[in-house]
Amino acid sequence: MKDVFVYDAIRSPRAKAKESGGLHDLLPHELLKSLYASLVERTGLDPAMVGDVLLGCVTQHGEQAANIAKTSVMFAGWPSSVGGLTVNRFCSSSIDAISIGALKIAAGQENAIVAGGIEMMSRVPILSDQAKAFIDPAFAAQCQMLMMGSGADLIATLNDVTREQADAIAVQSQQRAAHAKEQGYFKSIVPIYNPVKGITVSEDECIRGNATIEALAELPPAFAGIGSKGVDAFQLASNPGITVIEHVHTAGNSPAMADAASLLLLGDKSVGEKLGIVPRAKIVATATANADPLQVLTGCVSATEKLMNQQNLSADEVDLFELHEAFAATVVKCQKDLGIADDKLNVNGGVIALGHPMGATGAIMAGVLLDELERRDLFRGIVAASGAAGAGSALMIER
Repeated sequence: MKDVFVYDAIRSPRAKAKESGGLHDLLPHELLKSLYASLVERTGLDPAMVGDVLLGCVTQHGEQAANIAKTSVMFAGWPSSVGGLTVNRFCSSSIDAISIGALKIAAGQENAIVAGGIEMMSRVPILSDQAKAFIDPAFAAQCQMLMMGSGADLIATLNDVTREQADAIAVQSQQRAAHAKEQGYFKSIVPIYNPVKGITVSEDECIRGNATIEALAELPPAFAGIGSKGVDAFQLASNPGITVIEHVHTAGNSPAMADAASLLLLGDKSVGEKLGIVPRAKIVATATANADPLQVLTGCVSATEKLMNQQNLSADEVDLFELHEAFAATVVKCQKDLGIADDKLNVNGGVIALGHPMGATGAIMAGVLLDELERRDLFRGIVAASGAAGAGSALMIER
């Protein structure tokens, strides 16, 4: 098996998923075309070297349908020899895209692969594909498919997470993200020009650095309504140890929807030799896991635990963690179950503050992790994300 290296990791800014957002006017293909061009410019990559492009995308509908990994490469004018595969494991999709790419390189199938993700949530909204497993209550129950916020409230209930704790986690995420933005820590961002609005978007738009505990406390629970329509009863029937679901999650301590894309250039040793560049990191291990589908979002915990067990590592032996801040209660569970110190986890904020462009988030987090390992001159990091139905994926890199 060959070693697999990360030669570069880039991303667009995370823009607000609304018409006023800085990236809204771009087709997903146009956003990706800008990133493909930047990757070539930064690394000297000849696109003909790339055997495959693997992109995570959750809502593969409308503009994001028809295998956007392949169609975006064609739209960008890359050679027809470059393949394309679009991956959907819900919100961990782009980590899986990286993992699949790493496996193909390690096995000698390809020398160079581009992996990442895309999600333009202002143009292709969540659930716009009308998936029966989400919108048909009876069918959803049979499949044990619940909305993410309902799972987050169950996690909060099972782990005694109070509303005050959840809001404090959100404020910390906002403050850390605002500080990182001000200090220029997000080195992987590539500025994107929007010709319709006549602007260049160069910074993440979702951060609210002035958020306060007092302001968040005034927000109503976001998922109590759906809970009262049968979801709470369904969860309680499966968890006889509890008698009520605590609805602690609001718009303020939940992930912000966003538009964004992300790309990593993966390759074996020969890629660096041909391009005359030094790898930024090595992909050491990957893992996928599935946890309780009714908790929905604990897969990142299970995948991280599985990966560390496979590598015989404790949390103390990992320098930094970028774990999916999929609602505030998930952060509490991550720290409690994995024993992660606060100063190692999401040190520059998480998706509550920065935004969650679902299919792109994992690869964005991988770039954030790599940037911060380099800035602090640290060695080892883990990135992990949760998807729906208890899915989770994790990836470990070493500089």
